[in-house]
Amino acid sequence: MQAKRRYLLVFVVAFLTFWYFGGYHLRHNNELVFEIEKLSEYVSVNGIETGYLIGRRERFSLDEKKHCSMETCFDFSRCEKDFKVYVYPQEDSSVPSPSYLKLLNVLLESRYYTADPKEACIFVLSTDTLDRDRLSNDYVRNMQSKLQRLPHWNNGLNHVIFNLYSGTWPNYTESDLDFDYGKAILAKASMSDSHVRAGFDISIPLFLKIHPAKGGEPGSASANNFPLEKTYLLAFKGKRYVHGIGSDTRNSLYHLHNRKDIIMVTTCRHGKSWKDMKDERCDEDNKEYDKYDYETLLQNSNILSSSTRFLEALQAGCIPVLLSNSWSLPFSQVIDWNKAAVWADERLLLQVPHVIRSLTPSKILQLRHCKTQVLWDRYFSSIEKIVYTTLEIIHERLPKQPIWDGTVWNQFPGALVTLSTFQTLTKIFHFV
Repeated sequence: MQAKRRYLLVFVVAFLTFWYFGGYHLRHNNELVFEIEKLSEYVSVNGIETGYLIGRRERFSLDEKKHCSMETCFDFSRCEKDFKVYVYPQEDSSVPSPSYLKLLNVLLESRYYTADPKEACIFVLSTDTLDRDRLSNDYVRNMQSKLQRLPHWNNGLNHVIFNLYSGTWPNYTESDLDFDYGKAILAKASMSDSHVRAGFDISIPLFLKIHPAKGGEPGSASANNFPLEKTYLLAFKGKRYVHGIGSDTRNSLYHLHNRKDIIMVTTCRHGKSWKDMKDERCDEDNKEYDKYDYETLLQNSNILSSSTRFLEALQAGCIPVLLSNSWSLPFSQVIDWNKAAVWADERLLLQVPHVIRSLTPSKILQLRHCKTQVLWDRYFSSIEKIVYTTLEIIHERLPKQPIWDGTVWNQFPGALVTLSTFQTLTKIFHFV
């Protein structure tokens, strides 16, 4: 009996020794990994990031085959005399979509246009490239062969391709435009950071077919005719995908919906086979979704969680809340979205209400009136302004061109008004 007790005591001591010395290293190493991967339990409003700084997210594409920079994939010598844009003549059998036709007409009527390809710095296709969804009526087939027939294609050198397509549900294969764009600059909507070739491609806003070619409606908040306190603090109304990319975040939005000042409603009632794939919450979500009108939410919310309706949120004077960790915001090369949007980490979704409630009324007023409206009016309210902004970002990249600082781009009246093509500040004022 005494021997058994001694053996038991030795075993216990040995186990405790191993646990303390050997297990410590095991626990310590596991804690290091956990510390790296875990998210903080609380985010202070002082530490939360609203938007991001200009250029912070610009980095080289992970796809080395399509890595380009202005130095390696652009011929600066074509732009030494002037910054002109050549638009290829339309093929007789090719009829562009209404949106692309607006874009082409904007270029043809612009100060940038030249009918002589020898004078051109930039080339734009007449063939519609906006929608690359194979199921769309606007999808243009045999794009590769069409490109090869262009007399100045040269593997896309000095070409700009405008595109609004980011794949189709459920996979959204972003990089697949169904043709090789080579060295062409992509002016593309809904680009992710990993697909933007830094300092080369340009992220543009996703605009609808009804977006005006020129002019555009002024921002709803620009006339100071709105109450600061609105019915809803935060609102979202949109589709919910039962599975596929983007489903996780939207499937969790119902946790934030309180039917009072935060309205988060989704529907899985879309697509031909939604009934076959619906989950146990679809019927309830659809019923709640039908209770709210989108336009009413838009006009009666301080802040709007949106991505595809990003421009509508800006026009309405709503502060965009972006639940995405990888989206390259439109014109982020020059626009400081830190002053006009709230970028919420989608992994910290349940903290969003606290962050939003922590914004002071003066901060909300500043973001809504002073920032969203200026950006909408100057760069987004028409296709013309979207195209001009795209071209001027490229123009700034050329050698010996002045680079407008963030103040010029992000304050009234905006960079498009103070371009050297019109009048510079030094030309306006004559010093005696």
